[in-house]
Amino acid sequence: MSRPSVLVTGATGKTGRRIADQLTTLGHPVVRASRQGDQPFHWAEPASWPAALRGVDAAYLSYYPDLAAPEAPTVVEKFTAAARAAGVRKLVLLSGRGETNAGRCEAIVADSGLTYGIVRASWFNQNFTEGHLLGPVLAGTVALPAGEVAEPFVDVDDVADVAVAVLTDRRHDGRTYDVTGPRLLTFAQAAAEIAAASGRAVGYLPVTAEQFHLALVSQVGPDYARLLTDLCVEVFDGRNASLGDGVERALGRAPRDFAAFCRQAAAAGAWQQ
Repeated sequence: MSRPSVLVTGATGKTGRRIADQLTTLGHPVVRASRQGDQPFHWAEPASWPAALRGVDAAYLSYYPDLAAPEAPTVVEKFTAAARAAGVRKLVLLSGRGETNAGRCEAIVADSGLTYGIVRASWFNQNFTEGHLLGPVLAGTVALPAGEVAEPFVDVDDVADVAVAVLTDRRHDGRTYDVTGPRLLTFAQAAAEIAAASGRAVGYLPVTAEQFHLALVSQVGPDYARLLTDLCVEVFDGRNASLGDGVERALGRAPRDFAAFCRQAAAAGAWQQ
């Protein structure tokens, strides 16, 4: 019997790349969709959706730039309708923990009439190695408007493992998994653990939202800078300072710890210049 085919959006990103690779190893036909991938796909261009959806049984939704974007619910609703019309049977949404707009998108997917699953995460460990915080780590200072708020940093490999389980195992249908790491860390503590593992001088600098926004504009442009700033203002109020049990519930094992991530990243040369 052939295995169900899966569309992976954001297939060159942190979660999508890992999910697509795992599914391929398991023998599933995978459509790797991204703005510059094998299957051209752009959330802002609905004309790119039909070719990506054609013939697939399930789809992993990783919205870009973020579900916090004002247009995200409208786009996700249109995409779920397109997926239903194309004969897709299951949707798995990567959601943002504590984000109001992400909650709206979760409801849209849950009410789509399709089988669904939701994987809800907040800050990835790999933001410090593959994302926008790599540069600040290498420069020695991670500046964020997070104050002393603690976050349940989660490893992207855990996110991918849970998403693959939800995509491939019907026992997870209709479930929401709140995935976190095993402990809460402030950004100052996270920077200290990176410094200890890498041997680099890395510190955390709390800044205001205005300072954060001004520093970002020249790097990513005004629109994305505003989105990231507004997202930080929303979630850095302590709402995510609790642990979830999604990894244990979905996989039957403990989540990976931030210290282990730091040791592995340092050994792989992630923070070498």
